[in-house]
Amino acid sequence: VQLQASGGGLVQAGGSLRLSCAASGRSFSGYVISWFRRAPGKEREFVGGINRSGGTYYADSVKGRFTISGDNAKNTVYLQMNSPTPEDTAVYYCAAKFAGSNRVVVTPDNYRYWGQGTQVTVSS
Repeated sequence: VQLQASGGGLVQAGGSLRLSCAASGRSFSGYVISWFRRAPGKEREFVGGINRSGGTYYADSVKGRFTISGDNAKNTVYLQMNSPTPEDTAVYYCAAKFAGSNRVVVTPDNYRYWGQGTQVTVSS
């Protein structure tokens, strides 16, 4: 499966932004799809993910502000970012792993397929 992330840009703190992760080659319904981010000078960080049943799991840092959803017809997963803060500034990546146990896992090494990153910059 190939992944294409898009939707990044500049957003004001407290605003909203929606990132998209379009899958091609195969239906994403057989995969767990997650979002990661890497801020300057920091390690890659798990943001949240969605399993094949539509169940979601989020990092504490974004819980209640970010929402992940999937559109099977468009083969696309979305990351809705509400009330972002400057601390959310990073390059955001989507990644996929075979569903297997259908659990969203937070370790990047478990994900085989990665999209290119999309830059999100939150201004104060």
